[in-house]
Amino acid sequence: MATGLDELPKHHAATQNEKLVIAASSLGTVFEWYDFYLYGLLASYISAQFFSGVNETTGFILALAAFAAGFAVRPFGALVFGRIGDLVGRKNTFLVTMGIMGLSTFAVGLLPAYATIGVAAPFILVALRLLQGLALGGEYGGAATYVAEHAPPGKRGLYTSWIQTTATMGLFAALLVVIGLRTAIGEAAFASWGWRVPFLISIVLLAVSMWIRLQLSESPVFQKMKDEGTTSKAPIQEAFGQWKNLRWVLIALFGAGAGQAVVWYTGQFYALFYLEKIMKVDGATANILIAIALAIGTPFFVFFGWLSDRIGRKPIILTGCAIAAISYFPLFHALTDAANPTLARAVQMAPVSVVANEGECSFQFDPVGGNKFDSTSCDIAKAYLAKNGINYNNVPARAGTVAQIRIGDAALTAPDPSLVAGAERADAIAAYQAQVRAGLYAAGYPDRADPAETDRVSVVLILLALVLLVTMVYGPIAAMLVELFPSRIRYTSMSLPCHIANGWFGGFLPTAAFAMVAATGDIYYGLWYPVLIAAATVVIGLLFLPETFRRNIDE
Repeated sequence: MATGLDELPKHHAATQNEKLVIAASSLGTVFEWYDFYLYGLLASYISAQFFSGVNETTGFILALAAFAAGFAVRPFGALVFGRIGDLVGRKNTFLVTMGIMGLSTFAVGLLPAYATIGVAAPFILVALRLLQGLALGGEYGGAATYVAEHAPPGKRGLYTSWIQTTATMGLFAALLVVIGLRTAIGEAAFASWGWRVPFLISIVLLAVSMWIRLQLSESPVFQKMKDEGTTSKAPIQEAFGQWKNLRWVLIALFGAGAGQAVVWYTGQFYALFYLEKIMKVDGATANILIAIALAIGTPFFVFFGWLSDRIGRKPIILTGCAIAAISYFPLFHALTDAANPTLARAVQMAPVSVVANEGECSFQFDPVGGNKFDSTSCDIAKAYLAKNGINYNNVPARAGTVAQIRIGDAALTAPDPSLVAGAERADAIAAYQAQVRAGLYAAGYPDRADPAETDRVSVVLILLALVLLVTMVYGPIAAMLVELFPSRIRYTSMSLPCHIANGWFGGFLPTAAFAMVAATGDIYYGLWYPVLIAAATVVIGLLFLPETFRRNIDE
């Protein structure tokens, strides 16, 4: 672990070289995040194109799972490319990861759909996502290390905060491209072929990114180690095979990274999916609203990075996690009221419940797509509600009771599968779904959010509150991770906890949260995932996480 104190200068104007380092590292990383996040923004279209062989609810969750697959392998990318970065240098590692990312993204735009090549399509798609995840696992740690090792003492938080803006800026860029295309060619054309265009233009971004990164020289800290022959010969073994280093990896993961990750993905991706899939706001409007919030909130990454140079990294990160844990439930309730007030009123005036024996109810998620959820009356009832994102309560009943959906005072009894089979069962289910749909409509449940009723100003303010929490936890964390570890194993050591946190705790958040909602019927139940992890990070961080902002990182 790095030790010692920096002598903090009162005045330091960024040199031309430092500005080039920040600009080149940041712009190149923006393009990589643009590539990576396109998939998340287009999950609904990708579900229709590549997972059309399963039911709609499962298809969307599988699309999110394929999105998460890219995150699952990020820790392995961190090990592979972190080792290369500590052995041969930061700059060359950038170029390799960027090439893998850009070409994988471009290939998604060319991939034939399920209707053309069958099950090969989702398998190839997942393989491309895995390559993207490996590349990103090696990119972020290198960029943060590279910029921090160029930064003067007392300005590492400020300088690395520009790297922290790149994930949001990449998401923002992807949003602008998607919104622009949807507007230019229309929803029908975008759903048919236009969704491919954002992936295809990444080849241009790849060329620009490679040119930018080629202008950089090696990090001075690494170059000095290389000249003196003090680079690590076995960075993985040194970083994770020795307890004195491994303990800091674990503290970084559980005392900062895990909470930061869930706050990041809740505030940006889960909020977007929540608006589209549960609040039924049309995709274009949801994209625009979150883009506005991101545009307003992004400068605060730099603000909190700058502030962490003055008061420390730890208090800002842990305060952000604590506020998130306390505020998520009220913020998402407020988001419901603002985004779809008609739905919010219907839930209050005519709550929906399912009366059934829980032992006869399946978990409403089928990872292989073979379950049609029609073998019990409970499954028939819950499958329709889960598919349409309807909030409901569970009311226990005796074994053998035929399930009912209650909408306010109205009770609609589901078909009993033991009495009907084959085409007769399918017809009975279709008739029941039509009956439930009519009952929901009569009780005021809308099929879509009414644009005229959506309080856009309030939605943007709520989304901005979520984004500001993101900037609190994410702005200072790159500097903190760099400062926790010695220079000879820094790339490897900081990359692994960062990508376990963001790849696993964060990357699986949308999938896990939506599966929790589908399984319970409570549209807010998925929030327990980020709330509990953020709260745990606060406790662990307070007990074990050191303050690092005055450390000397040249050792």
